[in-house]
Amino acid sequence: MAFVDELKIHARAGRGGDGVVRWLHMKGKEYGGPSGGNGGNGGDVYVQAVRDISLLASYRGDKEFKAQDGAPGENENRHGKSGDDFVIKLPVGSLVRNGTTGEVFELLKEDDRRLLLKGGRGGAGNSVFKSSVNQRPEESTPGTPGEEADVVVELRLIADGGLVGLPNAGKTSLLNALTGASAKVGAYAFTTLDPNLGALYGYILADIPGLIEGASQGKGLGSKFLRHIARTRLLIHCISLESDDPKRDYETVRGELKSFEGADLEKKTEIIALTKSDTRDISEIGSIQKIFEDMGKKVLTVSVLDDAEVKAFGEELVRIFRAQ
Repeated sequence: MAFVDELKIHARAGRGGDGVVRWLHMKGKEYGGPSGGNGGNGGDVYVQAVRDISLLASYRGDKEFKAQDGAPGENENRHGKSGDDFVIKLPVGSLVRNGTTGEVFELLKEDDRRLLLKGGRGGAGNSVFKSSVNQRPEESTPGTPGEEADVVVELRLIADGGLVGLPNAGKTSLLNALTGASAKVGAYAFTTLDPNLGALYGYILADIPGLIEGASQGKGLGSKFLRHIARTRLLIHCISLESDDPKRDYETVRGELKSFEGADLEKKTEIIALTKSDTRDISEIGSIQKIFEDMGKKVLTVSVLDDAEVKAFGEELVRIFRAQ
């Protein structure tokens, strides 16, 4: 199924049920009093955020979203049943625009729920109109229509984890190994030209184009890279163990994050992923790991060639996401 990040739909809340004219039927009394009940309210339309970035694609054939109408009133002053609400589930990060009111809001967290359209009110039955001067009212009112609107949904993806680092740090290969994505991999800089996405037990990982020094001033693919990670919850800073100077690589990327104005990127929660662990012996890896642990960083190591390491790495990531 193709990835869809924008969708236009029509949604309508339920109409209120009509009030009714009814009369009490009492033994021995020909003319009982009014007993027409009120109509039920129409159902509301809500939008709710869920962890499914492919969800918009499943709506392409369903352009109409409608809550249930309220039921008419009944005899003996019984109110009609209110209509059921309708909930439109949308991916986390969706921006929702009401074409009628102009209201715009975002769904930024899982289970965020917002009222989109209000259902109509139920009409009044004739018992409401009884008074000292009107003992047998013949009046009732119809239910009112629910709100309706053309609605535009735009997905502005919020990744749970953004894989960052210099070109060739192993980000794309790691994404593929963790999520089963099929992003392009190559042994040269800038294989990744746009963010690649994958899902790890419902958590979204984004492999974002690599940095070079000067990226915050627009060199390489830096400006595109930095805009994308501005909406990422956790930075997974990938550093290749093939590097001659892993600390320098780290500082290069951190310097660019700090230089990018307005997004506080350097303040985001960060873990270190030492990639390509198959290229170093255990003692060397331990020494490099200590460099970053001494900075107060959580450090994980992984090789995409080792299924057990990939599995353990993924399980630890999920634990970190759940704790956030």
